[in-house]
Amino acid sequence: MSGNATTTTPPRRGDALLATLADRMGARLGTSTVFGAPVERDGVTVVPVAVARFGMGAGSGSDPAKHQEGEGGGGAGSVTPIGYIELKDGRSRYVPAIHPARMVALFVAAALATLLILRPEPPGPRSRGFIRR
Repeated sequence: MSGNATTTTPPRRGDALLATLADRMGARLGTSTVFGAPVERDGVTVVPVAVARFGMGAGSGSDPAKHQEGEGGGGAGSVTPIGYIELKDGRSRYVPAIHPARMVALFVAAALATLLILRPEPPGPRSRGFIRR
């Protein structure tokens, strides 16, 4: 037997399912998802910018003793707008989107931190007036 022998893993149905999921999700999440269609008005072109995230998983298994087989898979994705690129007079600039919910959360966190830092120190332990003899 030579040392160059390779073993191949037989294809599994879960692999095919994962490949199908990747093809379908990849077709939907591309450059046009992250950079939207440019919009032009009055000499200014705006290109929307977003972050696209997705994940997927698949699996299969069997239990010959119980005559059971199973497989499954799934995936999820999200696209979040983060700003836009403005093209004007041969120049470009990125303008981030301001999310109101994030601004409120940031304000609340800053207010709580300020209250914790500036709160008065609690008084020390109080004596109950007991006299030890």
